[in-house]
Amino acid sequence: MSILKLLQQAQNGQGLNQLAAQFGLDEDKANQLAGMLAPAIGSATKQRAERGGLGDVLGALKGENQASMFDDASAAVSAQGQQQGTAFLEKILGSREQAQGLAQEAATRVGAEPNIVEQFLPALAAMVQGGLQKQMPDDQIDGMMGQLGGGAQASGGGLMGMIGGLLGGKKSGADAQGGGFDLSALNNLLDADGDGSAMDDILGKFMR
Repeated sequence: MSILKLLQQAQNGQGLNQLAAQFGLDEDKANQLAGMLAPAIGSATKQRAERGGLGDVLGALKGENQASMFDDASAAVSAQGQQQGTAFLEKILGSREQAQGLAQEAATRVGAEPNIVEQFLPALAAMVQGGLQKQMPDDQIDGMMGQLGGGAQASGGGLMGMIGGLLGGKKSGADAQGGGFDLSALNNLLDADGDGSAMDDILGKFMR
C-alpha cells in the first residue's frame, strides 16, 4: 500500500476531502495535489533515510498522539498539526524554504493558489505522519532506534549499507543485516508508488 492509498483510507475515505474543505480547496485540485505530494513525501523520506537520516525519520514517526492527525482533518490543519507537518518536511527536505518551494511548484502544476498550497502541504504531511505512526507503533520504533544507537551498523557494509538494503527493496528485516530489525512495513509504504510522483523529476532541487 502506498502513502497515497493510505491517505485515501483516512477517515473512512473522506480524509482528503475534509482536508480540502478546511482550506476551501476544490476537491479535484486537492486530489491532484495529494497525488503529486504524497508520493513526493514518501520519496523524500526514503532518500533522507538512505542518506543517513534514518534515525531522524524514525524519530519523526514516534508519538502515538500523532495518529489523531490521520483520524481528524481538523487536527492536521490546527496550529499544532501545521507545526508538526512543517517540522517533518524540514527534516526530510532540509529546510522550510525547500518545503515552500515544493508547495509552490505543485500549486503551479495544478493551478492552485500558492499560499493555500503552502498551508495544505504541512497539513498533508502531518496526516502522513499520523498514518505512518499507526502502521509503526512506538514500541516498534523504539526497538529500531535502540538497535541503531547500539551499533547495528557493525556489519553489512556499515549503516549506509544496511539502510540501502532495507530501503532499496532488495532485503528486509533480519536478512538485511544478519539479525537486525525489520523495516519492511516502512519500506513497503515508501516504495509502493511504483513510478512515483509527477514531482519526482524536480524533487532533487528541493532536497538538501
